Amino acid sequence: MPLMTTTRQVSLASRPQGDLTLANMALVEVELGQPGEGEVLVRNEWMLMASAYRDLMNEQPTLPIPGFQIGQALYGRAVGTVVASNSPTLSEGDLVEHFFGWREHASGPAQAFRKVDRDLFPDSSYFLCNGPTAWQGMVDVAGVREGDTVFVSGATTGVGSVAGQIAKALGAKRVIGSTGSKAKVDYLIEGLGFDSAFDYHDGPVLDQLKALAPEGISVFFDNVGGEQFEAAVQVATPFARFALCGSLSGQLGTADTKLDVMTAIAKQLSIRGFACYHTPEQVDTWNEHFSRWLIEGRFVYPHTMVEGGITNAPDALIALLDRQYSGNVVVQL
Repeated sequence: MPLMTTTRQVSLASRPQGDLTLANMALVEVELGQPGEGEVLVRNEWMLMASAYRDLMNEQPTLPIPGFQIGQALYGRAVGTVVASNSPTLSEGDLVEHFFGWREHASGPAQAFRKVDRDLFPDSSYFLCNGPTAWQGMVDVAGVREGDTVFVSGATTGVGSVAGQIAKALGAKRVIGSTGSKAKVDYLIEGLGFDSAFDYHDGPVLDQLKALAPEGISVFFDNVGGEQFEAAVQVATPFARFALCGSLSGQLGTADTKLDVMTAIAKQLSIRGFACYHTPEQVDTWNEHFSRWLIEGRFVYPHTMVEGGITNAPDALIALLDRQYSGNVVVQL
């Protein structure tokens, strides 16, 4: 295909003060050069949206990864096709996953792009599923096993919607999810196979969780923090395992998370946070399970596909932060 001479990308125009607005992001056109020695040029197909991008726009991000800089392009997970290669390790037509999202084209050293099998999934957007994070928290951290009663907070998020299904696929006896509307409750149960779910707006979380898990929970996958974390501590059975993935109540709100230390000690809870650094081996393990479960009809890929190209990416991030979507959110570039 003929190579473009320019391409478009989204950069950070200013740091948000409160809610994110379109004025904080800028769509800019930049020159697109030929790949140098050992480099490739990739035409991006899809990029993943994540609430973490809002934190990375702050001057001092809380996440243990580099923040965005004013005037520079944002970055994030993306997948695309090599359109020009000056490296023996990648060829034109190869499908690759990388972290140069928020741009129509990406270029750089070949080792920054990871080749994936195009035939593994129905389309390339499946490679951007938040499965590696959900797998790490549910399997490596919480050690979910047969017979567990699992509670997933923020269960309609990209990570939560996958984490609950992983627990079911690995033999959990009961999986409970929390979310923010009746429609999303129905989606968790009817669409994703959760055993039960509740809307945290409908009353005290502790009361709702007790009603759905009268014998307690043995695994908690937390995306929210705040009241939901505190309720999970009270409902947990002895030796329950907590995997702390996110804290949306503080990130997108003002809630503080308080730990009842004496209850946690008395119950001998295992509470462990984890950051989302994934090795190639972890990603391969997830993709293997994901592909097989999809073929067997045991898994649903919960996702929203946003069309319209890179011009719609800033709006998509604002909508994501406003909790307008369910599941993984991917933008077609």
